[in-house]
Amino acid sequence: MKKILYINACFTEGSRTNELAQHLLNNLDGELESVNLYEENIKPLDKQTLLKRDKLLKSGQTHDDFLMLARQFASADIIVIAAPYWDLTFPAVLKCYFEKITVNGLTFCYGENGAMHGLCKAKKLIYVTTSGGPIVHNLGFDYVVALAKNFYGINELKCIKAEGLDVYGANVKSIIESVEKSI
Repeated sequence: MKKILYINACFTEGSRTNELAQHLLNNLDGELESVNLYEENIKPLDKQTLLKRDKLLKSGQTHDDFLMLARQFASADIIVIAAPYWDLTFPAVLKCYFEKITVNGLTFCYGENGAMHGLCKAKKLIYVTTSGGPIVHNLGFDYVVALAKNFYGINELKCIKAEGLDVYGANVKSIIESVEKSI
């Protein structure tokens, strides 16, 4: 059975992004594993955490709990990320998550000529986002595409988005339902 990893970067109760992602997840077949980034208390990498990570990797302790999120990401068959569209990108906690899971030897490695090679099992990543206004530049999805293709070895990427939800006169229910039907 396929392992689906759901990365939830939504923190508000009744999040429209999470609602849309849940609809997607209900239409996927596999064993679901979820990570709520706000419950994980993920912080930006700093000198102490980088030194700890380097020490674990050098000593071959890749099964340490500190590296659990990277192992989990690398072993998923399908990855679904739910992140609201904030300031042309996504919430900062998602960037911190990517810093934590982008680990040489677990999610990617360098080849002899210095080229990066993905070590992730997933072939597909689906990015789900919603926006109050129009999505002019989706720099968040662009960033995820760059990481997925260049570091993780994931080449099938899709963005599911519902936009214009807070525009005066918008029929939010109709917009969400239209996107759900397209899934």
